[in-house]
Amino acid sequence: MATLSFLGAAGTVTGSKHLLEVGGKRILVDCGLFQGLKNLRELNWKPLPEQAQSIDAIVLTHAHVDHIGYLPRLVKAGYRGPVYCTPGTADVAGLILRDSAHLQEQDAYLANKYGFTRHTPAEPLYTLLDAELALELFRTIDFHKPTELHPLSATATFRRAGHILGAATVQIDWGGRRVVFSGDLGRYSDPVMLDPDPVTEADVVVVESTYGDRMHEDRDPAQAVGEIVRDTIMRGGTLLVPAFAVGRAQSLLYHLWRGREQGLLPARVPIYLDSPMSINATELLSRHPDDHRLTPAQCAAAFGIATYVRDPELSRSLSADPSPKVIISASGMASGGRVLHHLAAFGGDERSTVLLTGFQAPGTRGRALLRGEREIRIHGEWKHIGAEVKELRMLSAHADAGELLRWLGRFKPVPSHAFIVHGEAEAAEALRMGLRRRFGWEARVPRHNQTFNL
Repeated sequence: MATLSFLGAAGTVTGSKHLLEVGGKRILVDCGLFQGLKNLRELNWKPLPEQAQSIDAIVLTHAHVDHIGYLPRLVKAGYRGPVYCTPGTADVAGLILRDSAHLQEQDAYLANKYGFTRHTPAEPLYTLLDAELALELFRTIDFHKPTELHPLSATATFRRAGHILGAATVQIDWGGRRVVFSGDLGRYSDPVMLDPDPVTEADVVVVESTYGDRMHEDRDPAQAVGEIVRDTIMRGGTLLVPAFAVGRAQSLLYHLWRGREQGLLPARVPIYLDSPMSINATELLSRHPDDHRLTPAQCAAAFGIATYVRDPELSRSLSADPSPKVIISASGMASGGRVLHHLAAFGGDERSTVLLTGFQAPGTRGRALLRGEREIRIHGEWKHIGAEVKELRMLSAHADAGELLRWLGRFKPVPSHAFIVHGEAEAAEALRMGLRRRFGWEARVPRHNQTFNL
């Protein structure tokens, strides 16, 4: 008997966890945190339906927090098995998990200090020690190298997914079945990341649907970003870009560099990358030259366009500085991190602009800004938003509906099972209907904690 259970990212975009079971043995594909709405975040505090010790191995598609951020919690609950991923994912995971643990500890500290908590005392979801214990379990597998997952008679093959450094699609051959997980698919013809590798055979396919109902704008990102920079600087304002530390921050630097090279933005406008994790991730990109398109010279030029801000005092001085500038800072959904201090400082300034460049989950400040809300709660206080809010979807690191169908269209013959995950209800349903119309597939959109026999 083989089963597949969806313990996260079912009917929502975050919390990716897919449990594959064959003959009483279990592999968990991805182990992510839920983000956004409170009822989703509360799931992070609940144990999985399966005991942590009953899971034999974990396989990761990539290192964004909604795919790996629950790992320290699972380790805290007793998981001690291997965690398999690509070398790039392992390096990025070191940044992400340590930063996530730091934020968990910091949030608990601030909640206790200022009293905005119902718990006495507030405790972190996990600690830095839990994150370090999780990282000790990592085992790396190179792309395109079928590898046995000990202690199981299963084989995993990673192929490039684009998206971010180290991101992979995962093929698991086990018990006479081939199951393929898309993870998060990147864009085709992205100027920084490589195209997703084709996959042609599977009995079961699990595919993301973040933008399953949308097509990205076909426009030169450097030109689009340059226009926003120029307009904001001419008003005397600051352009604040909440950006995911891994992937989006580096793409933004590349497009700003191209824009400056082409004269599309003011030559002397200062650009700051204010996120220690973004800085570290930028350096990682240079250490993994086979995982992206940029030459060493392009990396040096593009990533040298910004002043890197590690020191908290310098970060605070940026918030206090009214002069025109560009600030790129994490997190990408404005759910935490240094960007909140800048949002509090510049969000009320009508001359300034907040530029959103990636998916904004429901319940996040980024989604609230996107909806046009003019009062945002930051560190327990309501802040007025007078700044212009812009969105550039073409900067997304996620495949759009057409690109998802392009990747799925390579499977021959039609898989016996197809599941659509990692998307809001409308996006998942749109992709399901697109698969039926285009290829005649009968895909399913699973519910949270739903299990299917394969």
